[in-house]
Amino acid sequence: MGEVETKTTAPKKDGFGKRAASFWNGVKAEYKKIIWPDRDTIVKQLLAVLVVSVITGAVIALVDFGFQNLIDFLTTFQA
Repeated sequence: MGEVETKTTAPKKDGFGKRAASFWNGVKAEYKKIIWPDRDTIVKQLLAVLVVSVITGAVIALVDFGFQNLIDFLTTFQA
């Protein structure tokens, strides 16, 4: 019986420029799918973040102040 020769060809490689262009075309396509929030939504969310940040900062400051006074009070008995 005869041997069957199979020809294997190397996979075609695109150049870096073609791959980069394809990548950026994909990025642009996905970017167009983004639904951007309107101005009112952004302002409401910004205010919510600011209020929560200020409240959290105040709570942390109060806890810190309380612990500092407690430590100062306890160290007066060691002298």
